[in-house]
Amino acid sequence: MQRIRLRYTKRGRLRFTSHRDFQRAFERALRRAEVPMAYSAGFTPHPKVSYANAAPTGTGSEAEYLEIALTAPRDPERLRVLLDASLPAGLDVIEAVEARTSGLADRLTASVWELRLDGVDPAEAERAVTAFNGAQAVEVQRLTKNGMRTFDARPAVVSLESVQAHSSAADRPTDQPCAILRLVVRHVTPAVRPDDVLSGLRAVADLAPPVPAAVTRLAQGLLDEETGTVTDPLAPDREAAAALPTADSAAAATAPA
Repeated sequence: MQRIRLRYTKRGRLRFTSHRDFQRAFERALRRAEVPMAYSAGFTPHPKVSYANAAPTGTGSEAEYLEIALTAPRDPERLRVLLDASLPAGLDVIEAVEARTSGLADRLTASVWELRLDGVDPAEAERAVTAFNGAQAVEVQRLTKNGMRTFDARPAVVSLESVQAHSSAADRPTDQPCAILRLVVRHVTPAVRPDDVLSGLRAVADLAPPVPAAVTRLAQGLLDEETGTVTDPLAPDREAAAALPTADSAAAATAPA
């Protein structure tokens, strides 16, 4: 059984699709592309697709990941092209690799987010970021199915900084003044989301954007604790694939005649 790992995006209006909406669209794309999917056993078989840490509804993303299991081998790049053509614009499959290592989900330990705050002066945002970073604790509240929950959002935030507006990759560009924040956050329980950090900025510095923030996940992967950077979770699979021919050649050279 071959396993393929995919990186896909949620762009433009498609950022408003829920995870369930994407699942339905992706399973239709699998059928259109005639992918030889492996199916689960039982009375209601379903395609073997593993979704990893989906972005919240309403946020864009350049780095969503999933893994599929196939009953027959396929070229990853050819498969990527077919699936990308079968999905609506905005849900774009931009990378495919054959899974040659284990534990993709275990390598998704942090995310890099970009928050575009339209109508917010960059100096005001910088002041709020300084207050947030200097706080020992930042308590925020979130409504859950069990009622209102209060938790400290500060420990999950690896870094929060204000960046130049022209570097933004977020949705809804505008000519009006705006602030751009770059956020690196650990994947913890309970999950700390970008809107929790925005609530924290409001709590510690009274920062309240006049319109909802445009939020985009730029990357997710394994957090390098020394540098605070987030590494590419598909890199081990690419490296293993690149090393395979060398390993095969070495084995052939040492094999008995």
